[in-house]
Amino acid sequence: MFLSLLTRKEKLKFLDLAVYMIDIDGDPTDAERRLLSKINGELGRDIVDEYTFTKSKSVEESLEFFKDKADVVKNIVFLNLVEISMLEDLYNTSEHAFLEKVQKTFPISQEKRRQLISVVYDERDLREKALREIKY
Repeated sequence: MFLSLLTRKEKLKFLDLAVYMIDIDGDPTDAERRLLSKINGELGRDIVDEYTFTKSKSVEESLEFFKDKADVVKNIVFLNLVEISMLEDLYNTSEHAFLEKVQKTFPISQEKRRQLISVVYDERDLREKALREIKY
């Protein structure tokens, strides 16, 4: 969500974090591949063509890149990482720990974290409601 608002470099660094988040629990699931495809569509073909789709040598470097960025940039990155982590219904401690690390590095307050997680839940609820309306 809102990834098109990022600069070229921010998009590439976000992809580093997204690939790390997706790979954190092993091979990507079909749902994770679909979400990555959606993310790629939002980022644009030029970014996707430029990116190597391998885990960054240093996730720390990618996190540090965002540390001094505007709050809106950090919030967009965190929001999208939350979306990735909540894609599957299974709770993953590695993903949770990584989100906490992102939250501390950026830094993002507990209140802002709660708000951004609520946005992801609200979007999921809206999609489910729309699907029910379409089907019935």
